[in-house]
Amino acid sequence: MNSDSALSRIEASGIVAGMRGAFPPEVALPVAEILLKEGISNFELMMNSQAPLAALRALKAEFGADVCVGMGTVLDAATARAALAAGADFLVSPAFQPEVVEAALARDVLVGPGVATPSEAVAAWDMGVKLLKLFPIGALGVEYFRALFAPLSHMRFMCNGALTDQNAREFLAAGAVACGMGPWLVGDGTWSKSRLRSRARILVNAVASGRG
Repeated sequence: MNSDSALSRIEASGIVAGMRGAFPPEVALPVAEILLKEGISNFELMMNSQAPLAALRALKAEFGADVCVGMGTVLDAATARAALAAGADFLVSPAFQPEVVEAALARDVLVGPGVATPSEAVAAWDMGVKLLKLFPIGALGVEYFRALFAPLSHMRFMCNGALTDQNAREFLAAGAVACGMGPWLVGDGTWSKSRLRSRARILVNAVASGRG
């Protein structure tokens, strides 16, 4: 999947489901299956989790073109290359590191470097980045996002960090193209199917509401 295809998938959905912690393949697969049935098809595994590369491969093998699967918490070029070799459809980082961006761009893979200031956003965008991960925006709030977005509205932002259905709706209404949803959506790997299904439905409705 090239960068434009992955970006289109993320923009169309507005949701990236992030699995951090106890999400090895045997956990990630049933979680993804439940979310997929509720209309969520973009998944981000995390490098600081259990067997993330194996989980990424398992999701792609099981669901194929029905899903867009990326790797998060990519902190250096070596990790970026490992994730790309495993078949990641996109890379995400909590920070802006040019070497990670370069590794992804060289392969025409979507990369979302983490930014928190206008200077970081402009520097990353100027490298050719198509999607910026605004992190940790949940702690900073929607007013901060509105202030940052006002002069940078030509850029695409995915909001991440301490998001719920409520502030995800607000960020999308304020101009974000997507929200990265972690613990609020998928929990810690021990949630029941019914709880996952309920959270997914609430979030899908909240995204639709935020987009008006």
